[in-house]
Amino acid sequence: MTPRSTGARLALALAAATAAALSLAAAPARADMLHAIYRVSLVGLPIGTAVLDADLSPSSYTIRADARLTGLAKLFANARGASTGNGAIVEGRIAPATFATTAASSQMTRTIRMALAGNAVTGVDIAPPFDEKPDRVPLGPNDEQNIVDPVGAAVIPAPASGAMAPPTACNRKIPIFDGYTRFDIDLTYVGERSAKAKGYNGPVAVCAVRYVPISGHSPDRPATKFMAENKDVEVWLAPIEADRVWMPFRVSVRTMIGTTVVEAQEFRVNGK
Repeated sequence: MTPRSTGARLALALAAATAAALSLAAAPARADMLHAIYRVSLVGLPIGTAVLDADLSPSSYTIRADARLTGLAKLFANARGASTGNGAIVEGRIAPATFATTAASSQMTRTIRMALAGNAVTGVDIAPPFDEKPDRVPLGPNDEQNIVDPVGAAVIPAPASGAMAPPTACNRKIPIFDGYTRFDIDLTYVGERSAKAKGYNGPVAVCAVRYVPISGHSPDRPATKFMAENKDVEVWLAPIEADRVWMPFRVSVRTMIGTTVVEAQEFRVNGK
């Protein structure tokens, strides 16, 4: 990975790249593999699928996710993407090491790779780079520190001890840097409900979600304003108690063209 240049940043999600598993100083920790298949729908109509494979332990994670449009949606936009990331889980905190994402359409393919250490960015490579926008809010001096990447943000660690209570899954702020933009995701506990998919039948924590742009975005862009004011975003988090983490089971987002839902059809944990 080449060192990050001033113009090398990002704003995309869904991707592909490499990730090496972290190990403990002594004997390797036990690990579980989560295999999840999600159905993506827009206003109730199926438009795509996403597959997530996560290698999880109480002290580390490695994730690969792939997504693509299907059916009629593919006729209008033949888009697909893949993302990977890995890192450590330290005292109930995500400490990412790598993040990579590739998004492709019939017009262009873009890849972003990012290296991190101590929850700070050490390098970013974006190919091809984004065009600089004159109205873009510049990154602040600390916007690449004390952050997690978009893949690491999908892993919600529970406290190191005690019960995995649903309110503790939700009531938190996640500071995210995706290589180009810096934003917060605020989670607020709404309640608990039951969810069912192939391989899973149990409780989920329901969180209201708010998107808070910090920098790297264009503040006058209609989509940015819409999402910053959007109160119709919700995520369901399913517990993986052996590894003391919560993982997304369902995400619902009201968009400018209707509500998009990403919901697990299979959510299976197999011990390794």
